[in-house]
Amino acid sequence: MLSRHQDPIAAIATAPGRGAVGIVRVSSPQDLAPLVQALCGRSLKPREASYLPFRAATGEAIDQGLALLFPAPHSYTGEHVLELQAHGGPVVLQLLLARCLEAAGATPELKHIRLAEPGEFTQRAFLNGKLDLAQAEAVADLIDASTETAARSASRALSGALSSEVGALRDALIQLRMLVEATLDFPEEEIDFLQQADALGRLARLTERLDGVLDRTRQGALLREGIKVVLAGQPNVGKSSLLNALAGAELAIVTPIPGTTRDKVSQTIQIEGVPLHISDTAGLRETEDVVERIGVARSWEAIQDADVVLFLHDLTRVGEPAYEAEDAEIRARLAAVDPARILQLYNKADAVAAEALPAGALTLSAKTGAGLEALRKRLLEQVGWHTVPEGQFIARERHVQALRRTREHLELAHAVSTQQPPALDLLAEELRLAHDALGEITGAFTADELLGVIFSSFCIGK
Repeated sequence: MLSRHQDPIAAIATAPGRGAVGIVRVSSPQDLAPLVQALCGRSLKPREASYLPFRAATGEAIDQGLALLFPAPHSYTGEHVLELQAHGGPVVLQLLLARCLEAAGATPELKHIRLAEPGEFTQRAFLNGKLDLAQAEAVADLIDASTETAARSASRALSGALSSEVGALRDALIQLRMLVEATLDFPEEEIDFLQQADALGRLARLTERLDGVLDRTRQGALLREGIKVVLAGQPNVGKSSLLNALAGAELAIVTPIPGTTRDKVSQTIQIEGVPLHISDTAGLRETEDVVERIGVARSWEAIQDADVVLFLHDLTRVGEPAYEAEDAEIRARLAAVDPARILQLYNKADAVAAEALPAGALTLSAKTGAGLEALRKRLLEQVGWHTVPEGQFIARERHVQALRRTREHLELAHAVSTQQPPALDLLAEELRLAHDALGEITGAFTADELLGVIFSSFCIGK
């Protein structure tokens, strides 16, 4: 993909389907004047909308709309960009796109025009220095945001909030690296270096600031990825009722017949702006029913993949030997799951009073809604969510991992710097590795393969 970034590209930039307005976008390192003349019949003033007919090769109008020309470098991609805003019918837009390809293909300078690949317009913005990689990813995150909080946080990241934080860390790290590298040239001064340059103090302050950015980034990753929650337990403990109560809609069938739910029923809700992807699963039990057995197997697969497992119990059956035996079997199998991911819930509190329960367990009634608010708060606590005073910026798991690697190298740097005598060559290397890890976030040090993965998840036309 990167080897072809000098080709002119074109695509429909609006979502598939019918709409009032649709946009066809063309971007090219080469001048688009020949294409403008072929489509519009005249030249266009830069960054000024012109209402005119879009012409077919025969001269007849395909449609009438607005044409905008953005000469390089003052465009989204940093290249010459032409946008045609027409009526949003799929056929009209396809005709316009085909006409752009036809007209450009007949021009020597633009003959290599092709359809844009997913995310290629934004990729060119990154390659041409209009956006860094974190901002480019925020474009897709803003489009994909499923909650208002996620959208606002993506907007902050797009405006450079995350990049600014990373840049401040990078600048402090560069200053520390310069001091270490300079001292390496004067070995006789190594012993006094740490005290004179306050290297340990600088390193401690840098680590403290990094911890703050890492915390905010974890919160941003939760806003983007959401939390995968699985409802698990024996049949008829109220899993489907709880899903309906949390979603506020009758999504799952609820009956007193065991085994009603045979496959996952999923719904995404939000709590304080954090998306929760909740899955109701088949009741966990041994069964001769082939279909139900498949559903139970899928339930265990979902449990392994969940961020939080809500293990539901039926208060009206607590103490019954057969019920307790089945619960014990489920507990034994859940022993392979990280205990921090399991939350014990005792349902049907409206029917019977809860007595001695395990530490940390919650009681609720999916029928009346009692205890649901406490459950919502616990779910957020379970994954470490909290409101950041400075405001969240949306982030991705790769950002979190890069910051964690940065911190690991800073910890190793601290260990090296406290040795007697300090091994400054090793200290310089750990600081360099920390610098490289930070650079991965904004794209300063990023493999082409990673760029391909990131931009391939974008929609075509963006």
